Amino acid sequence: MTERLNRLRTMLSGKADCALVTDDINRRYLTGMKSSAGYVLVFPDECVLVIDSRYIERAREAVKHCTVIQQETPVLKQLAAIFKYHNVKTCALESMTLTLSRAETFRKIQGVEFLTDNTLSQALYDLRTVKTPDEIEKIIAAQRIAEEAYGKLLEKLSAGMTERDAAIELDFGMRRLGAEDLSFETIALTGAHTSMPHGVPDDRVIQKGDFVLFDFGATVDGYHSDMTRTVCIGQPTGEMREVYEIVRKAQEAARDAAKPGISGKDLDATARQIIEEAGYGDAFGHALGHGVGLEIHEFPVAAPARDTLMEPGNVVTIEPGIYLPGKFGVRIEDFVEITEGGCHTLTGIPNELICL
Repeated sequence: MTERLNRLRTMLSGKADCALVTDDINRRYLTGMKSSAGYVLVFPDECVLVIDSRYIERAREAVKHCTVIQQETPVLKQLAAIFKYHNVKTCALESMTLTLSRAETFRKIQGVEFLTDNTLSQALYDLRTVKTPDEIEKIIAAQRIAEEAYGKLLEKLSAGMTERDAAIELDFGMRRLGAEDLSFETIALTGAHTSMPHGVPDDRVIQKGDFVLFDFGATVDGYHSDMTRTVCIGQPTGEMREVYEIVRKAQEAARDAAKPGISGKDLDATARQIIEEAGYGDAFGHALGHGVGLEIHEFPVAAPARDTLMEPGNVVTIEPGIYLPGKFGVRIEDFVEITEGGCHTLTGIPNELICL
């Protein structure tokens, strides 16, 4: 955590006297502690965490690299005193996450200019998109929990189960195996429902010959995993198998192309071209992938309009799909860590079609 703070200080040097961090995820990134409220003030020579009575005992135990202060009422008066003590004239705010209303509230503190340009958010973005080995370990741990739960689900998955039953079984499995939380609401779809990329599980019953699509993930110490698999109950039709193999080919091509220096749009195009050449370009409507970390959707993004270049330490999903309304859909998703020599796949299970 100290290294993160020092890197942030370097990025802000000469641009602001301090940074005021209020976003829950950014606060956790800088302190290592989960909370639903609080203020992190980053000065050149000190970090201060102001947090209320619900969290103060835990914060004093867990956050050793910041001065921990219990929040007072009114908090603006307390913050003003801290700014005065540190002789703050300019303070950077998080433009990407702070509401206009809250920014105006901070501006009631006299004698401090609050910067709402992109200085602080861009610095935090640059830090969070490049994962440390410790962060990668947590992401992998979350992924292994998700994979094990998925394997146990496949042992039970059969015709007659509902989408909701399958989703609940997968959720409980991840929880039982130690997941801190779910990465997002699990998607479990069958039959024609699989043509909806982000459909919601309901009481539709799985039938013989159906595809079943799962999109799910677990979290460990705040870090998310993300994967999608499409399986078949019984034997697929020739069209179903053909579409599956097109998606798998596109996914593997993009995975092989992922490396430092490739732009988000070029990575997306690697998979999209294969799907377009197969005649299904209109059936792939979403972006190829997104960053994963303390949030399930982070930067960088692999999409047609994204010029951002991948760099070592990025973690990004590779998830092409083909969706045929009224018939079926297929999506296969792994995620990779961009390395100096290319990429390392963090997903530990194969992407071949499984027929149960």
